Amino acid sequence: MKTDDFATLAARLNSAVLSDVLDDLGLVNQAMRPFVRPLDDSLSVFGRARTGLYMNTYSVKEHGNPYEVEIALVDDLKPGDIAVLACDGPTARIAPWGELLTTASRMRGAVGCVTDGLVRDVRLIRDMQFPVFAGGIGPLDSKGRGKMMAMDVPVNCGGALVNTGDLVFGDVDGVVVIPADVADSVIGAALSKLESESKTRAELLNGALLAEVYARHGVL
Repeated sequence: MKTDDFATLAARLNSAVLSDVLDDLGLVNQAMRPFVRPLDDSLSVFGRARTGLYMNTYSVKEHGNPYEVEIALVDDLKPGDIAVLACDGPTARIAPWGELLTTASRMRGAVGCVTDGLVRDVRLIRDMQFPVFAGGIGPLDSKGRGKMMAMDVPVNCGGALVNTGDLVFGDVDGVVVIPADVADSVIGAALSKLESESKTRAELLNGALLAEVYARHGVL
């Protein structure tokens, strides 16, 4: 299976098994902190990161377009992309993502958004069934409070380092970042682990003891 078959893989994988595989590779800081939650627990997202870095601002009297870089990022999204917006965590003063950015991103073929900042227009986004993972919900516009200063640069989002081109997976358990240079091996190992988990589950349902099943398959 191709690692860019995001829709199929999103339905098969989960954040827990991906986190386990990354742990086995010594990459133990790839899960975003637990405050980054989905707007809709039923949706999963898997795609390619496009990063945006925000800084705090403290005046509404800014020169020029305060959304310039943000607009450039959204308009440049490609099919399979996920906007990853780093806003300095759960105390963020801004909601950089809302219904209009969701609409524009969907029209470009993007598959989701992940931010450690806030999100607004929640009811409308949920109605669109567009996967958004955020550090919280709030009505605060970014204008005068925060500004995207750079796109496609390394960012720390929710405690995880994200580079443009990394793969990002999110579901109800959380968000995991897969570095681009290990993506193929991580996805292959995760699919193999899921097969082992299925065998373990079947044997447990047939009454086998957990210790016996673990000794055979090494999966918990």
